[in-house]
Amino acid sequence: MMSESQHFKDYLREARLFQRRVLFMLLVMVLMLGGLAYRYHHLQVDLYQHYVTQSDRNRIHIQPVPPTRGLIYDRQGILLADNRPTYTLSVVVQRTTDLDKTLSLLQSLVSITDADLERFQRAIRQRRHPLEPVPLRYRLTEEEIARLAVNEYRLEGVEVDAQLVRHYPYGALFAHNIGYTGRISEADVSRFTEEQDLRYRGTHSIGKNGLENFYEDVLHGQVGSQNVETNARGRVLRVLDREDPVPGKDLHLYLDIRMQETAIAAMAGRRGAVVALDVKTGGVLAAVSLPDFDPNLFVTGIGHEDFKALNESIDRPLYNRFIQGVYPPGSTIKPMVALAGLHYGVTDARRTIYDPGTFRLPNARWVWRDWKRGGHGPAVNLKQAIAESCNTYFWDLGTRMGIDRMSEFGAYFGLGEVTGVDIPNERKGIWPSREWKRAARGESWYPGDTVNMAIGQGMVLTSPMQLAQFTATIANRGKRIRPHMVRSINEHVVEPVVEGVMEVEAHHWDSVFEAMAEVMHGARGTARRAAEGASYRMAGKSGTAQVVGIAQGARYDSAALAERNREHALFVSFAPIEDPQIAVAVIVENGEGGSSQAAPVARKMMDAYLLGHFLTPGELPGPDESAPAAGVASVRNH
Repeated sequence: MMSESQHFKDYLREARLFQRRVLFMLLVMVLMLGGLAYRYHHLQVDLYQHYVTQSDRNRIHIQPVPPTRGLIYDRQGILLADNRPTYTLSVVVQRTTDLDKTLSLLQSLVSITDADLERFQRAIRQRRHPLEPVPLRYRLTEEEIARLAVNEYRLEGVEVDAQLVRHYPYGALFAHNIGYTGRISEADVSRFTEEQDLRYRGTHSIGKNGLENFYEDVLHGQVGSQNVETNARGRVLRVLDREDPVPGKDLHLYLDIRMQETAIAAMAGRRGAVVALDVKTGGVLAAVSLPDFDPNLFVTGIGHEDFKALNESIDRPLYNRFIQGVYPPGSTIKPMVALAGLHYGVTDARRTIYDPGTFRLPNARWVWRDWKRGGHGPAVNLKQAIAESCNTYFWDLGTRMGIDRMSEFGAYFGLGEVTGVDIPNERKGIWPSREWKRAARGESWYPGDTVNMAIGQGMVLTSPMQLAQFTATIANRGKRIRPHMVRSINEHVVEPVVEGVMEVEAHHWDSVFEAMAEVMHGARGTARRAAEGASYRMAGKSGTAQVVGIAQGARYDSAALAERNREHALFVSFAPIEDPQIAVAVIVENGEGGSSQAAPVARKMMDAYLLGHFLTPGELPGPDESAPAAGVASVRNH
């Protein structure tokens, strides 16, 4: 007998339910397979190029290729600044999992100082691209390179590359002319435009001073690039393609290494500056600032102790005296004051004055005393006044001419303005006027200011480069040419730049030339001893400049003054007088006698250029002691 449950079981219904469930599962499986197929197609077909590119980026990178910096040559074609290969240890910070551990390991393998680590940390902060290698050590030895190669598998992100580093074969000889390159600093990066940022990719140094800085755009060149394939550690396996960089252009200078050495030898270790110009072109044949320094110290980053020693030295070796040092020119400007008097008709070559050795303004109590006690005689004319450096004559002439005409005339010579020489940071000095004093000091112009200005004292300040240009302008009879150190860039000649031409009658120039020749060759010329035995005629003018004030009526006592408070010795000259070729300006700091201390230096420079009598720094002639220092008055200006 069948049970009740068996009687009511519906097999057909269960079969339909099972069938529906199977169909549903098949539909779900089809949809899932369809979604998977769609995803596969999307990744493998639609996004193929995207992921291929991402994959390539993991192993293919664009690297900047820095250009080779242009070279610098002297007048004779001697190389003054070149690029030397060196192996550099760098770290790609993004490719290191533990930077501190990597640095510790590197310190155990090669010599890395605290200064190296300090520079490295600064470079990390200023790097411009995440994958840019940051230099840690320059000039690796072969032994150090071998140690790093053996441990390469342990050094993630560490690279050893051959790089070109700037080198100055003659060290300090051209330190203040050529300057130096140095590591690109945060301050440099902050000043970069977007274009400059791209241009300096892969470059770690930039011109910091001198010609290296002034001609940075010319010397640097254009950066190149290359696609490289790397492994998982970021090491380059091969170069896929490359765009070569454009090397920097070479500079050929007017500077002559033989003239530069002669200037240093003639200065005999004394502080000061020497500038020699080619009268016809304005080319700088020599420019020396002493003491000097070795620019190679700065190329890969100077150490703290070395920089402190240079920066805190009482002699200030980093200070470029020939463009940044400004000094009272003293009597060296008297030829220009005399020419102004002739030009404006205030005096003539025959006019004479009585010189009692003192000068007093009308209705004034103050007395100016000439360097020569008792004066220069009862009838001093222009020629004698320049030859013997008679202050009284020029006090009288300056007062009669007046500040306005004297200021205007001096401006024609470029006084009070930068010369425009192709070195940065030139100071312009001071050539005062009524307007300048009112604007700068809020004071009116006084007659006593004119008296002091007439002999290059008071507020007047000039640099040695200005004095050299001033002297060359006299030699050129009024044509003022901008001083220039670079003669050509690659094969392109840099043409001289004429700043202006002064219209003065020829016989006035003749009078000044004869008077300046009398300084050198006259029986009572202040620099006659410096010209003894010369085979050519030269023109010159000596000067001294006070460093500290001396009470009225007091005698200048060299022995009572500290060495650095003694007067500066100055001298300007050009030769040969019939057809001037070279103009020279010399300052010997605290040298006291322009005729005895600075004039012999100028003579040696002219002998070198005109006669080929070059000196080397090993030949250190002492200062000319045969010429006595003239005068002991409150104003020593001769």
